[in-house]
Amino acid sequence: MKLIRYGTPGAERPGLVDAQGVVRDLSMLLPDLGPAQLSPRTLAALAAIDAGRLPPVEGEPRLGCPVGGVGKIVCVGLNYADHAKEAGMPIPAEPVLFMKAITALSGPNDPVRIPPGAQKTDWEVELGVVIGTRASHVRKDTALQHVAGYVLANDVSERAYQSERGGQWDKGKSYDSFAPIGPWLVTSDELPDPHAINLWLEVNGQRMQDGNTRNFIFDVPTVLAYISQFMSLEPGDIVLTGTPAGVGLGQKPTPWFLKPGDVMRLGAAGLGEQTQICIAD
Repeated sequence: MKLIRYGTPGAERPGLVDAQGVVRDLSMLLPDLGPAQLSPRTLAALAAIDAGRLPPVEGEPRLGCPVGGVGKIVCVGLNYADHAKEAGMPIPAEPVLFMKAITALSGPNDPVRIPPGAQKTDWEVELGVVIGTRASHVRKDTALQHVAGYVLANDVSERAYQSERGGQWDKGKSYDSFAPIGPWLVTSDELPDPHAINLWLEVNGQRMQDGNTRNFIFDVPTVLAYISQFMSLEPGDIVLTGTPAGVGLGQKPTPWFLKPGDVMRLGAAGLGEQTQICIAD
């Protein structure tokens, strides 16, 4: 299934996209698509519904983050060897973890807000993993059993805040609008292998990133099992799995960063596409 949340910010309604690409309303069946609705039992019940009997949504509504009530966003840095190389960082011996604030969440086509005075705002197309059941000290061989599905994400970053202002990476990753998610949540039954997904991103029509999750340094089961040693992953949590080479920081001979008016377009096989216009905040 392709599950969505649509409507104005803060008032999104649950829905799904049927096999013909028609947006269907689920609000008569569910209050939202949040942690309580991501259980295997609920997802199986939704999969059994005849989508053609659900009311279609008229027009082209705004899409929000397809997961409501997200508790935390856990991110893996430097998870592609080519990206670690372009960043001038060694390939990590263990997954590099950082967090993004949930206030960074936005819809897949909402504007990206460049902070006042920011000079190094950057892009990162990523595969996101949505947790469906609680994961604490899980094993690699059972880790995927805790996954409700997958999303497309843009891990927008302000590199000066991230690397030049001391402390941890989080403050360069968490500005409002720095976590566009969607357009939909693809349930894991529809995307059984998260390690064969093409990812790409364009800025102003120029292809900047073109990678594949087969090139992960740490695959999804490894990442989930590793994170669960240090914190419980709860239903509705999102894990961002890293980005391939091609970010603005890595451009040669001169890094290239986002400015107001720039347009990012990104996508992944099976996960849909996003488009964001950068604006000055």
